[in-house]
Amino acid sequence: MATIFTKIVNGEIPCYKVAEDENYFAFLDINPMAEGHTLVIPKREQDYIFDLEDEELGGLMQFAKKVAASLKANIECSRVAVVVLGLEVPHAHIHLIPIKSEADVDFRKPKLQLTPEQFVAIAEKVKL
Repeated sequence: MATIFTKIVNGEIPCYKVAEDENYFAFLDINPMAEGHTLVIPKREQDYIFDLEDEELGGLMQFAKKVAASLKANIECSRVAVVVLGLEVPHAHIHLIPIKSEADVDFRKPKLQLTPEQFVAIAEKVKL
């Protein structure tokens, strides 16, 4: 059965897309910790990030680097945090979170409540 992320890639579930190429896809997290919180995934379903082939994992990180550069350039932040948890969806993914301090990366904190219009504006601002 396809994961929710595969359904997003296939256009079966809408998203706020930030970037895409033939192998990778990036979209805004709908429960963001910060403005611009983005998920980066390989299009090929693989549950655990370290089960990706070496070339695919390297490609994922290179793709994420491009997305992070756009986030850093277009969202007010000190850095873009990279977090890999991978338990909530069985599809390898990287969280890119614009931060001003390490305290900004706390998944227990309340998430931002953004309108669809705000999501669209953020996606347009950082889109590659």
